[in-house]
Amino acid sequence: MTTHHQHYINGEFIADHNDKWIEVINPATEALLSRIPQGSKEDAQRAILAAEAAQPAWEALPAVERGRWLHKIATAIRAREPQLTGTIVAEGGKTQGLAQTEVLFTADYLDYMAEWARRYEGEIINSDRANENIFLFKKAIGVTTGILPWNFPFFLIARKAAPALITGNTIVIKPSELTPNNAAIFAEILQQIELPAGVINFVYGYGPEVGQELAANPKVGLVSLTGSVGAGIATMQAAAKNVTKVSLELGGKAPAIVMEDADIDLAVRAIVSSRMINSGQVCNCAERVYVQQGIYDKFITALTAAFRQVKLGDPAQHSDIDMGPLINAAALARVEQKVADAVAAGATVVLGGKRAGDKGFFFEPTLITGVRQEMEIMQEEIFGPVLPVMAFNTLDEAIALANDCQYGLTSSLYTQNLNNTMKALHQLKFGETYVNRENFEAMQGFHAGWRKSGVGGADGKHGLEEYLQTHVAYLQFS
Repeated sequence: MTTHHQHYINGEFIADHNDKWIEVINPATEALLSRIPQGSKEDAQRAILAAEAAQPAWEALPAVERGRWLHKIATAIRAREPQLTGTIVAEGGKTQGLAQTEVLFTADYLDYMAEWARRYEGEIINSDRANENIFLFKKAIGVTTGILPWNFPFFLIARKAAPALITGNTIVIKPSELTPNNAAIFAEILQQIELPAGVINFVYGYGPEVGQELAANPKVGLVSLTGSVGAGIATMQAAAKNVTKVSLELGGKAPAIVMEDADIDLAVRAIVSSRMINSGQVCNCAERVYVQQGIYDKFITALTAAFRQVKLGDPAQHSDIDMGPLINAAALARVEQKVADAVAAGATVVLGGKRAGDKGFFFEPTLITGVRQEMEIMQEEIFGPVLPVMAFNTLDEAIALANDCQYGLTSSLYTQNLNNTMKALHQLKFGETYVNRENFEAMQGFHAGWRKSGVGGADGKHGLEEYLQTHVAYLQFS
C-alpha cells in the first residue's frame, strides 16, 4: 500500500485540501514509493502564520533551552538511523554508506549548533562621548524559510533549521518533491519529542507554488535555498519586493588542479571520490580536472584504471557499491545529452559514456579527454558521474583556466610545493579550496560560493550569523 504523507504545520499532520498528489519514485527500480500533497500557496501561508505565532515564545526561551531541544532531535535521529538510512537509499539512490553518513552527520550537526547557545554574542563599542556606551545586540530575524534540494535532503533540513532555531527564529521548510520521505520522518520525530508547535513546519509541493510563496511572503525575514542557479534567481526575484534577506547555495563547476609534483595516487583517489560521491550529484564535486603536461599521460592511465574499479548498482540490494543511479529520468537524459554534445564538439570518451542497463536511471562512470576550455562540458555543471580532463603547462595557466567560469563554489589543488599552494590560494576565486584531499566541507567551516554559486553561506559561526540581525543601542548615563 502506497504511503500518503501530509504537511506538518503547527505541530500537526494536515491533509492537503486540493487532493492533488505528487508521486515519489525509487530511481534504482522506478517503483512508486509514496505520494505527497501538491501543496498550494495557501498551505505555505498557513505554515508561515504558524511559524509567526510560535516565534516570540521561542525567542523568549534562553538560548541554552533552545539548544536542549536540538539535542533531543539529534538523539531521536540516532535512534531511528536504520529507518532513515533505508528511506534515503530508496528515494535518493544513495549508497548505504553515504546515506548512513548523512543521517549521523545530521545528528552531529544539530548537536554542534546547539553548543552555540552560549557562544554567539553581541558587542560593547567605545563611544566618542563621555558617559555613553554603544551596545550591539544580536537578535533573531523572526520567521525564516528553507527550500531544499534532493541530493542531501535530510542534512539540509538541519543545515537550515538548526542555526535558525538556536538563534531564536522559527522556520518553514519545503522539502524537494523528489525526496520528501525523509522529511516526513523528521516531522514524526518533532511530534514525538513534543517540540513546541509551529517552530518547525514542513510544506510539500513544487517550487513555483510553495517555494515562491516562502520567498515572497512579507512575513518572512530570511529565505534560504539550496538548488540551481535558475531557482536562486527566481527566489531572489520573489524576495526582492519585500527586500527579504536571501541565503543561496547554488551550482558549482569545481576545478581540480594536479601539478607535476603531486602524489598521483592520492590525487586519483581524492578526485574519483569527489566525482563519484552520490553519482556525481553534489554541488562541490570535482567537475573538471586540469593536469600538468609532464604527468598527463601517467595520470590519465591511473585515473582510467580507478574509474574501471567503480561499482554501480541498486544501493538497496548491494552494500559494496560506489554509486547508485541518477535521481530521475530527466537527470539521466541531461547527462546523456551533455556527453553527446562534448563528443560532437570533438571530445573523446575514454571510458563509459552511456546509460547502464535498462531499468533505473543508471549512467556509467565516464572519463572524457580531448576537451577545450570553451566546450560546454568544461563550463556547464554536469551533475553526474562524468569527468572531463585537460592538460596545462604552468600554474598561472591552470589558475586562469580554473577561474574562467561563472561558478565559484569549490576548487582543489594537488601539489607538494608550498609556494604553489599559497599562490593558488591567493589567486583562485572560489569560496572553498581543498588541498591534497577530497571535496567535502566541515560543519565548523563556512560553505559559501562566489559569483553564480550563491549569496551568503552556511556552517560554523559565519553560517550562524546568517540567521541574526543587529540592534545597536546608544546609552548615555549620568
